[in-house]
Amino acid sequence: MVTIHLADNEPGDLVVPADDRGLAYGDGLFETILVHNGVPQLLEAHCCRLLEGAARLGIPLTAEELQQALARVSHRMSAVPARQVLKLLLTRGSGGRGYRPPASPGPRLITSVMPAPPEPPEAGVAVVISDIPLTVNPRLAGIKSLNRLEQVMASQAMPDDCYEALMCGEQGDLREGTRTALLYLWQGRWFTPPRDRVAVRSIMLSHVEYGLSREGVPVSEGELFPAQCWQPEFGGLFLLNSVIGAVPVQTLDGRKLPRPEQLATIVSLAKQPEEFR
Repeated sequence: MVTIHLADNEPGDLVVPADDRGLAYGDGLFETILVHNGVPQLLEAHCCRLLEGAARLGIPLTAEELQQALARVSHRMSAVPARQVLKLLLTRGSGGRGYRPPASPGPRLITSVMPAPPEPPEAGVAVVISDIPLTVNPRLAGIKSLNRLEQVMASQAMPDDCYEALMCGEQGDLREGTRTALLYLWQGRWFTPPRDRVAVRSIMLSHVEYGLSREGVPVSEGELFPAQCWQPEFGGLFLLNSVIGAVPVQTLDGRKLPRPEQLATIVSLAKQPEEFR
């Protein structure tokens, strides 16, 4: 049975035991959800990803328990009309010493509501390529696990005047940002890096891809190498996640990138979550 905790967003408001496996081993998952006018955006997709990830890790969590947690935190979301972020953090619970999980875990689901970060400038953002490589275990690909040390290190090394750091695979291909998915225009077609090679399956990317498909515009999978970004066939690059929506990359490692075609279309699609099923 899942124990539900509501954090009050104040220091010391919630005590997590030292033997919690999420704290000790990163044994768990999380979701970060934009709340607009009290309504969580793309909530169904986020819940599905959390439940799928819990099933893959063997952490018992039912849809009913997840809905109970959301109901308990709903008053905090509706109390503030401004943009907020709802965070759901699921751990396997307490487990003592050793990596082997307990046979009958008692998961913890921690919910918190915080002010949303400032929206990125519509004109675009500056990004850099991180020298921290991205490693993706195929058994964990796609789920949003608590194991994020590579992203922490890449963010730590990122210059203060940059918005995001892009992480590469073992062949030097660009995979994703520390907190964003990638969508790029190459030879007049939209692409995203292969989904089985990224750490997190992006809810916002799926949402935008769905919107484009309704307009008859496909999104294909393809490797993106830094050298491609300076070639005439390259038409631009977007960063996407559920909190920022979609924002174009203005400069990559200090070099200006082309302004993407269909800029307004991509940004608009990212702001229409009610049309995503």
